[in-house]
Amino acid sequence: MIVRIVRMTFQEEKTEEFLEIFRESKDKIRAFEGCNHVELLQDVNQPHVYSTYSLWDSEAHLNSYRHSALFGKVWKATKALFADKPQAWSMQQVEV
Repeated sequence: MIVRIVRMTFQEEKTEEFLEIFRESKDKIRAFEGCNHVELLQDVNQPHVYSTYSLWDSEAHLNSYRHSALFGKVWKATKALFADKPQAWSMQQVEV
């Protein structure tokens, strides 16, 4: 299982536009092969900073999505709204 977290800082006046993009694409992302979960989180102290948290069966599934037409469309529209460079992490669950 791969956990993917992407932190994005938006131009404050563009956050509603981003939320609309997310609303329109979240079910399509969730339906992508290998995707088990997608949610959107908002920073408590910086309301124009959001993170996506998603769970993938494998890195191969995540990469398949990242090379898809769906990702290309969503990411192009989203990155046009950024106020700062996004940060992304891929991690795997570890049992202790």
